[in-house]
Amino acid sequence: MLSGEQVRATVAAIAAEQESDGALPWSRGGPLDPWDMVEAAMALDVGGEHARAGAAYRWLARRQRPDGSWAAEYRDGAEVSPGAAESNHAGYLAVGLWHSWLCTGDAELVAGTWPAVRRGLDLVTRMQLPGGAVGWALRPDGTADDTALLTGNASLYQALRCGVALAGLTGEPQPDWELALTGLGAALRDRPEAFADRSRYSMDWYYPVLGGAVTGAPADARLAADWDRFVVPGLGARCVADRPWVTGAETCELALALAAAGRPDAALEQVAAMQHLRAGDGSYWTGYVWPDDARWPVERTTWTAAAVVLAADALSGATGASGLFTDPGALPAAGTETSQEPAGWLPGAAGRGRP
Repeated sequence: MLSGEQVRATVAAIAAEQESDGALPWSRGGPLDPWDMVEAAMALDVGGEHARAGAAYRWLARRQRPDGSWAAEYRDGAEVSPGAAESNHAGYLAVGLWHSWLCTGDAELVAGTWPAVRRGLDLVTRMQLPGGAVGWALRPDGTADDTALLTGNASLYQALRCGVALAGLTGEPQPDWELALTGLGAALRDRPEAFADRSRYSMDWYYPVLGGAVTGAPADARLAADWDRFVVPGLGARCVADRPWVTGAETCELALALAAAGRPDAALEQVAAMQHLRAGDGSYWTGYVWPDDARWPVERTTWTAAAVVLAADALSGATGASGLFTDPGALPAAGTETSQEPAGWLPGAAGRGRP
């Protein structure tokens, strides 16, 4: 297991890449996408860098489009592909904000960022397809693409659960989200045909467990089924089944899924296995091609480092958010309110209208 000093060094490496306006790109001067930025911000909160994490979430809130979406990529604060909008980007701020609340209890941040979460998840529900899955992107005419991606949908399942928890916190119930959550969960558990076939990617293997849609014995069975296909002993998890390439973020996300399935020892083993990607300053290389003994791509990304920090927190129980990814009961199910505080307790929550 990583020591506290090692985790702090990794958090410092992430913080060193943050721009002065709060943006958290993959690396300084590089691309930024909203999903990976949220993951990096969560790692900052784990490491006690709460002001930096809050600055990242406020950066995202300022750049949200009127329809609730974000661009798929930014560079230097500008949209790279202005017409693109992906559902997983629209939803993931909810996970980051709920995680931050669990870490810090920062009511001001929740109240100020809640409208952006609400717009994003309202867009996600509008992109839901008749079978319960959510389309992966918006077409130019504003309708949802009818292609659904399993990994993105599993992430959105967690985002909707976090959104329901935040809605209870703010006293603004969102029944449409709860209905969307029910349909999406059924699709993830029982309707594999609803999703495009990307089974060569390890994320499609473990993400339904990581996102909380598949739990208990089915989760354990799912992880066992493709273990030999994706896990390389002593190195970590492959990104894709047909390439000799292990990646740090996928390995640590697998560790989170293993912990959620009640296999913490196996999770610890995976975090230990990927430490060959650790650099001297605490940052992490993205991946490793073992036949060539080569790091590829030649980059050390904030989101890879963040996945390590989140796995370490989940396995150590160091923060109040440590159970977010690993405890199936840590979030309310559809139709329930969080019991963290009385509904509507947040400053300014009562009576706030929808945009």
